[in-house]
Amino acid sequence: MLVEAFAAGVFQTNCYVVAPGPGESAVVVDPGQDAEEGLREVLARHKLTPVAVLLTHGHLDHMWSVTPVCDGDDIPAWIHPEDRHMLADPLGSVGPMGQQLAAMYPGLEFREPRSVEVLADGAELELAGLRLTVDHTPGHTRGSVVFRSATEEGQPFLLAGDTLFQGGIGRTDLPGGSTEEMMASLRDKILSLSDDTAVLPGHGPMTTVGQERSSNPFVQGLTSAPGRHL
Repeated sequence: MLVEAFAAGVFQTNCYVVAPGPGESAVVVDPGQDAEEGLREVLARHKLTPVAVLLTHGHLDHMWSVTPVCDGDDIPAWIHPEDRHMLADPLGSVGPMGQQLAAMYPGLEFREPRSVEVLADGAELELAGLRLTVDHTPGHTRGSVVFRSATEEGQPFLLAGDTLFQGGIGRTDLPGGSTEEMMASLRDKILSLSDDTAVLPGHGPMTTVGQERSSNPFVQGLTSAPGRHL
């Protein structure tokens, strides 16, 4: 399996490209600000053909380039229905921060891609020769999701968006955020995974469920025991 990431834009959002291998179809996860050039380089270098864009949530730093990427390759964007409204109005979905961003980027406009598909909790996606399981993890936003999969060798991995980082978790103080829901999502959907599950976060370096269970101060005291596997 091929998994490659690069940090996009001033927000340094991790954009992932996942494929069975070079020369295959691929999915793109969270194409953030100015991600198009980096995506073109990764896709060309590995001779990959994108078939879908998956969004872990609707915040601007994760979906900034979704419409040009999707419409440019005539592929759909997948997003949870609770966050779909953010595709056309990401600035209005982050409270006062949206006004600051509008002032920083005057004339910035967004719209939905031509093709949008919705994600459901527990759905099994068969895309680009990959099988990915969708888990709804509200807390950072109402429509936050993570994607679970595994390599051919059986190594489980999690595309975690802004639900879990190395040493941290996603903020819950923006519109649609909820600390109570975040803690429940972490306990029931993340910490229930096996310790060897690789966590590919929306920002920062890769980690594992076991590392975060033992050292992340934000999840200490959550009681879910390891054991849920892919």
